[in-house]
Amino acid sequence: MFKFYFYSVINSIINNMRSYAIGILFCVLGLFFNSFHSYGQSKKLIYQLNIRDEITPGMARKVSSALAIARQRKADILLINMNTYGGLLDAADSIRTSLLNCDIPTVVYIDHNAASAGALIAIACKRIYMREGGSIGAATVVNESAEALPDKYQSYMRSMMRSTAEANGRDPRIAEAMVDPRIYIAGINDSGKVLTMTSSEALKNKYCDGIASSIAQVLEKENIGSYSIDIYQPTWIENLIGFLINPAVSGVLILVMLGGLYFEMQHPGIGFPLLAALLAAALYFAPLYLEGLAENWEILITVAGFILILMEIFVIPGFGIIGISGIVLLVVGLTTSMLNNDGLNFYGISTDRIFASLAIVMSAMVGALILFIVTGKSLANTPAFKKMVLKTTMQSGEGYSSMEQGQMSLVGMTGKSVTVLRPSGKIEIEGKVYYASAESGFIDVDQEVIVTNQQMNNLMVKKM
Repeated sequence: MFKFYFYSVINSIINNMRSYAIGILFCVLGLFFNSFHSYGQSKKLIYQLNIRDEITPGMARKVSSALAIARQRKADILLINMNTYGGLLDAADSIRTSLLNCDIPTVVYIDHNAASAGALIAIACKRIYMREGGSIGAATVVNESAEALPDKYQSYMRSMMRSTAEANGRDPRIAEAMVDPRIYIAGINDSGKVLTMTSSEALKNKYCDGIASSIAQVLEKENIGSYSIDIYQPTWIENLIGFLINPAVSGVLILVMLGGLYFEMQHPGIGFPLLAALLAAALYFAPLYLEGLAENWEILITVAGFILILMEIFVIPGFGIIGISGIVLLVVGLTTSMLNNDGLNFYGISTDRIFASLAIVMSAMVGALILFIVTGKSLANTPAFKKMVLKTTMQSGEGYSSMEQGQMSLVGMTGKSVTVLRPSGKIEIEGKVYYASAESGFIDVDQEVIVTNQQMNNLMVKKM
């Protein structure tokens, strides 16, 4: 009896161990197959780019940089998170071309708005998702006052919208209707107005592949289960470039350029105004050059303009063709450097855009002229300016002489200008010619002048 019981216990233990062994084996096999499945379904890399500001050359540069990084990291999808009311046509065209030529699948998530230039960029992506209540369209080319530009600009935009839609298998007539209110499409655009579609209308007309409340839901609809997201972060250099090409900042830099040259001419040898002018010129042209706006010839004619103006002031008496040519070259160089033209080809750049750039340059030049008149005489006497010049004087008793001994006796004498004083030139007193500078403003040739002071080897005069 006891022997039978003993064998029963032993058999039970052996059976249990066999069951445990089988269970452990299945667990190991399960882990193995699960790992194999996970390996086959490895995480996809989503590279995200946010377009949530105005479409500018700076934004085009960011898109180009983001595409390069996405290729470098071998991203599986380029995801654009968009909310924009549009911007500049030339910048949008550059972004559109980059997206159409992109070898990485592109997905855009319209988080509320893809208007005007934003609509063109969205259509350039392979797949479009929209937030409930979002909109896409209204791509008419307008000026700064939101007024429609002439038809030649609309025609260019219509062709871009059509070709972009066709490239991604979308109805080109709908894309064209976003630009031209004359395009009639029954049930879609029959109101005689420029087409703007809601998310549900876009979904119905195959201009939206799905409605989503978040990026996570977009990826879920794309059947992407396991993924990681890298978000493009612009470098400090790109942020600095974006700041410097702001039209207001460009205007200030032009003002500093002109002002620095003027004050260096007024008080030669100080160096600081000239340094400020050169620094402003570098900050003006460098970001525009990097953005592909300023070309070599535009920089060269700007420099040539400065040289001609300086020649007119210091070398050639009077103000004639040299000075006028210098001003023209200066204005043309500074204006065109802000435009995305190809040489002398300005096709696709609106007249308003050209006039806006010209207005920035002219405003800066007028501001510089006002600054010259208001501060030209008083700047040298300010405490801040005096800190930048040498205060130590060399006394005649120590053997120093800073002028011709006879010139000090000329103070108070009268004469006439033999050249234009702008502010420096030549005057004649009792048959002898002297170098002189006008105390303020310009003095024309053959004007009666009186010597008011003597600075270094230069006489200071004013008009009688």
